[in-house]
Amino acid sequence: MSPSPERAITGPAITGAAIVAGVCGAPIRHSMSPLIHNAWIAAAGLDAVYAPFAPTEDRFETFIDGLRGGAVRGLNVTIPFKERALALADTASDLARMAGAANLLIFESDGTIQADNTDGPGLLGAIEAQASGYDVAAAPVVVLGAGGAARGAIAALLLAGAPQVSLINRTLARAHELVETFGSRVVAVPEEDLADHLTQAGLVINATSLGLGGGAGPGAQLDLTPLEAVVVDMVYKPLRTEFLRRAAAAGRRTVDGLEMLLRQAVPSFEAFYGQAPPAEVDVRALALRHLGEA
Repeated sequence: MSPSPERAITGPAITGAAIVAGVCGAPIRHSMSPLIHNAWIAAAGLDAVYAPFAPTEDRFETFIDGLRGGAVRGLNVTIPFKERALALADTASDLARMAGAANLLIFESDGTIQADNTDGPGLLGAIEAQASGYDVAAAPVVVLGAGGAARGAIAALLLAGAPQVSLINRTLARAHELVETFGSRVVAVPEEDLADHLTQAGLVINATSLGLGGGAGPGAQLDLTPLEAVVVDMVYKPLRTEFLRRAAAAGRRTVDGLEMLLRQAVPSFEAFYGQAPPAEVDVRALALRHLGEA
């Protein structure tokens, strides 16, 4: 016998007045943002929903322009759309403009789009949480990758006082584009010169998708870094990536991508729904169970 309608309801009812937000990317199936935001929504008792969207890469601009007017309150934006998202916005935060990329779009009722970037603050918050006491301004940083996630990270690192960011990317010309964007404290480094920069690095960040799903991460020789170095992987599936396992085996402190995801989600939730996420919800534990890591 099928359950009664009353028993089928497991959370707050969604009405025609619900606030709609979501996340878009290509692909998007791996995203845990819906799990996180909808857990907060349920705990807060909001008439709201957070949904995944997967526009094709050639239709992203059409998809975003179709949301002007505020029927959807906002979107988080992930790979590969962060730079294109900023280009579509009418106004942008200083951090988004500095990064040249946006991971948060807000759709106003007058048809305008506001852009922000919470990746950088999420990164710094994750470092503070899992590598307590580390000073971003104390030593050079090595960033692997030159996409939208790297842009957000570099902007926040420079604002936090990082003396130099060495940027390594498979396509060196792409790294040089970011040097032009950020200026003299960012240097583009050929892959064959990576080892020299690792010996001076206080912080090493994987901002690529290498390692997603359990594959091999970037081939950086993490044991070349100083013993006090911190290693960050923005990939969070699996939680302990091959990159982080190698860092831990070398005795370096590590920061996982899940913590960064959770930290960057907080200001997004506030922008969408007008209030802070409920503090009593342990979304990290929820995410770990979802990942099979609990």
